Amino acid sequence: MAATGGTTRRGARRATPTLEAVAARAGVGRGTVSRVINGSPRVSDRTRALVEQAVAELGYVPNRAARALAAGSSDAIALVVPEPETRLFAEPYFSDVIRGVGAELADTDMQLLLTLIRTPKERKRFADYLAAHRVDGVLLVSVHADDPLPDLLEEIDMPAVLSGRRSGRETVAYVDSDNAGGARQAIAHLHARGRRAVATITGPLDMYVAQCRLDGYRAGLASAGHAPDERLIAPADFTEEGGRRAMRELLDRRPGLDAVFVASDVMAAGARQVLRESGRRVPDDVALIGFDDSAVARHMDPPLTSVRQPIEEMGRTMARVLLQEIEERTADRPQVVLPTRLTEREST
Repeated sequence: MAATGGTTRRGARRATPTLEAVAARAGVGRGTVSRVINGSPRVSDRTRALVEQAVAELGYVPNRAARALAAGSSDAIALVVPEPETRLFAEPYFSDVIRGVGAELADTDMQLLLTLIRTPKERKRFADYLAAHRVDGVLLVSVHADDPLPDLLEEIDMPAVLSGRRSGRETVAYVDSDNAGGARQAIAHLHARGRRAVATITGPLDMYVAQCRLDGYRAGLASAGHAPDERLIAPADFTEEGGRRAMRELLDRRPGLDAVFVASDVMAAGARQVLRESGRRVPDDVALIGFDDSAVARHMDPPLTSVRQPIEEMGRTMARVLLQEIEERTADRPQVVLPTRLTEREST
């Protein structure tokens, strides 16, 4: 007689319960089941009880190798940087984020996979990889407004956390810093020191982080009673060479400027070089402020006043939020904004 329902023919072996079957019975993800079985503390008591009950009901016997093969993953998280490797290795921001993520995952069973996406072909290949659910979650760093990857992650219901956001209406979970508030602090600091022709070098304006820092610059000017002068605004690309190009543009347009707020420390280093070549002394002739408060700021000559964003803590928080999303998906996506503060040094 053919097998029906949950019965089998006399003498036939019952199908071995899989990790996916346990996850479905408990109403959680595969990664959560794996963490319960491996004794991870990063699981709530309620979720642990649901998984343990499902394991008992199905008679599931954990087998690490079989579990990894069935899931197509070894409890992995992808950290995705959609930028060329030249930026990854040149900018302290990325290494600080990676350090924070790694520190938060150190006591878990999760493997961290670093992925660079530089071309549409690489994006398509990674999208196929994600669609096969080869990882349990994704951390996405350096988000541009037209990047299709966050929407794809939503479509396939892949737990994901962004570093920053695409717009003020972001629907994916994210961890960001108070970019506009930090920029306002920088402009207030410059005005308090008597600077009046305050320029700015922005990041790429297809990135919300750059838009926010520009908005903070404009708001800081308005608070001091100054209308923004478009000749004092120069877009760049968060690279040192971009900072050099933008600084030359500003000096050509407004040679009498007396301060520059630069949207990253790396760009500020490029701007500092051009100011020196043009005979401007920092801070005597031109005060200079960066953003990030990275090692670049501390090692410049003179040391750079910079808006500090807690980059390593952002990485830790991203990983923590993603683990929570993997454990238990909710309709409301976590959205975290960390505070910034100004670190004063000799450049102002």
